Amino acid sequence: MVNGDGDDLFAEASRGRAGDRMPTGAALPPLAVRMRPRSLEEVRGQGSVLRAGSPLRRLIEGSAGAAGPLSAIIWGPPGTGKTTLAHLVATAADRRFVELSAVTAGVKDVRQVMDQAARDRDLYDRQTVLFLDEIHRFTKAQQDALLPGVENRQVILVAATTENPSFSVIAPLLSRSMLITLGSLTDEEVAEVLDSAVSDDRGLSGELSLADDARDHLVRIAGGDARRALTSLEAAAGVALDEVAPGADVDGPVEITLAHTEQAVAHASVRYDKTGDQHYDVASALIKSMRGSDVDAALHYLARMLEAGEDPRFIARRIVISASEDVGMGDPTALQTAVAAMHAVAQIGMPEARIILAQAVVHNALAPKSNAAYTAINEAIADVRAGRGGAVPPHLRGSGYAGAARLGHGDGYVYAHSEPDGVARQDYLPEDLQGQTDYYRPTDRGFEERLGPRWSWLKGRIRRS
Repeated sequence: MVNGDGDDLFAEASRGRAGDRMPTGAALPPLAVRMRPRSLEEVRGQGSVLRAGSPLRRLIEGSAGAAGPLSAIIWGPPGTGKTTLAHLVATAADRRFVELSAVTAGVKDVRQVMDQAARDRDLYDRQTVLFLDEIHRFTKAQQDALLPGVENRQVILVAATTENPSFSVIAPLLSRSMLITLGSLTDEEVAEVLDSAVSDDRGLSGELSLADDARDHLVRIAGGDARRALTSLEAAAGVALDEVAPGADVDGPVEITLAHTEQAVAHASVRYDKTGDQHYDVASALIKSMRGSDVDAALHYLARMLEAGEDPRFIARRIVISASEDVGMGDPTALQTAVAAMHAVAQIGMPEARIILAQAVVHNALAPKSNAAYTAINEAIADVRAGRGGAVPPHLRGSGYAGAARLGHGDGYVYAHSEPDGVARQDYLPEDLQGQTDYYRPTDRGFEERLGPRWSWLKGRIRRS
């Protein structure tokens, strides 16, 4: 039963029923904080790094071995559980937990933690867990200040970063720590996080329900980030409760609808099924728009894929294919841009990856188009599959092994670099294809316009027939 002001209901639903939660009237922590897993059983995802017997699991369970627990550097996207795992490490064996942020902390703060940790260890035999968020923001000198405490195991350092530690963490600190790599949560795992938050006493306590399409929308915009999903859910719950008139009696839970989620996060639902027809339809439209040189259309379909939560690496691979299939030698630099974009996207991730993908899409769309290389390899493969193409001419065969000379391999071969123009007149194709093969036919567009005359001259200079 809901009665009275919606905000009061939300506070009550968020506070839960247990007496050890938040005291009445206290400001509630965000939903994502309240729903932080309290045990390994509540952690979603990360099964590979939390498997039985893994170093991280042993560290959390307080069974790191006789030599004592190692420190850990946890690398992963936002909202994948880095802070949660640090808290779980601290709860083992009644360890003391200290949290610093590399954004605000300095060398002085680190040394104070080290000194207190040494006192706690010596006087009370109590270990200290130092959780350092965003360690990649620490300078080399600041990271150096961590080394003595980690080396002597004054503290168990659990450092979190969203950037590759190989580039952002000094080598001595890396060598003294376990490197734990986390992955984004799957859609199913994010949905489980949302369902738990709706029903759990620490969350919405079942006072609200979540419509299926609203859940799907929250999962899509979360992009594997549990914190983002819970923050969006909390905002949508507030919108839903704002619509409950003061003094109105409501039977059953207040439903959070798709409209509530769209209003809460200012993010329209994109009809897109990453495993269904929309996935293929929109990807096809992106490719065809680049091929058709419509930059605006290509950027529209890129935006639809990104907003629907499509894997940016999948998009990058499609752009690379287009750069070779549709642009080809019309602008050879398009493939360089696309390949560079693919590698950059894998290193950087969203949301910045959208800029890199957009640059590659614009390059492909504006470039002169040629599918001559694409057509050429297809025709060559068709000939091979049809059984055309006899033995390799003897003068082209390998001659670097014993007995090759006796077989006549390499006899008559003309070394191209010995010729004045670097081109030797000799047959390269198998005998049955000589004089009747014309796979590569350059267009007169873009850079390839220069290749047509060059290829015509080369054929006249190389081929005997």
